[in-house]
Amino acid sequence: MVSRIAFGGIPIMRLPKEEAVSVVRGVIDMGVNFLDTANAYSDSEEKIGQAIKGIERDSLVIASKSTATDKKTFLSHLDLCLERLGTDYVDFYQLHNVSSRAKHDAIFAPGGAYEGLVEAERAGKVRFKAFSSHSIPLAMGIMKTGKFAAVQLPFNFVDDEASKEAIPLAIKLDMGFICMKPFGGGLLDSADLAIRYLLQFDGIVPDPGIEKLSEMREIVSIVNERKPFSEADKKVMDSLRKELGDRWCHRCDYCQPCPQGIGISSVLTVESMIKRMPLERVFAMARESIERARCCIECGACAARCPYSLPIPRLLKEKVAVWDKTVAGNAA
Repeated sequence: MVSRIAFGGIPIMRLPKEEAVSVVRGVIDMGVNFLDTANAYSDSEEKIGQAIKGIERDSLVIASKSTATDKKTFLSHLDLCLERLGTDYVDFYQLHNVSSRAKHDAIFAPGGAYEGLVEAERAGKVRFKAFSSHSIPLAMGIMKTGKFAAVQLPFNFVDDEASKEAIPLAIKLDMGFICMKPFGGGLLDSADLAIRYLLQFDGIVPDPGIEKLSEMREIVSIVNERKPFSEADKKVMDSLRKELGDRWCHRCDYCQPCPQGIGISSVLTVESMIKRMPLERVFAMARESIERARCCIECGACAARCPYSLPIPRLLKEKVAVWDKTVAGNAA
């Protein structure tokens, strides 16, 4: 059993170590015992490790992830994770972002990361096997194999596809469901509305990224208040859905491949990355994708494949403009 809310470890990458440690300890003091991080989150694992020193290990549930597709790299990520956290085991270790068929096939091939996960579980380094994904159809296929104890998928009142089949399937299979992007990667500003919407669903744990203790205090107060989701709330939610309209990228990557080699989902989500991550890291991760996006010839192949009918060429231009404004502002 875990706390009703988890702590997402992406935003503490932006904080100095001492401040990050203070935030994590403060969150734990509020009764939040589920901490979620990843190898890919810069020094997040290390900061959490510093924060949990002296705290009874059995009182915490810690989740981390590896993006590796091969066994050797996967196990090296896990060993580094344990070293950074200062623990002998991690409760949930996740295959990170299994969102494409190519990555899926590599992970489950002989010598793939899944073999490493099984080995680690047998050795006691991992208590429960898990995975995260941005593709609901692909994730549901993996869930049905019965190989995993938990899954992490995007779910919020705009990106609500998981509520239709994935969450009921997780409950049926007795799998834990970690709710990624409860605030839509920074697009949903109302914590009250976003969290109360999610609290309607049993068997899920919202996993918001937290940078300030005030953010978690607000979320915990919403959880404790237990105010029901009303018809008025539904109207506000519907209005926000309409406002976002055709602007929501689900990162399913059905739009790929792009003839110009543009990493479309990376560009369409860059604004969210700018809100959540250190700018230097965003610049390093997204610069190449942005530069490729400038070469879009508006052939329309991506828009034709998009299951959500996004006007992708237009959105690419808009996100490049956001990038340019951010770069100019940072330079100033």
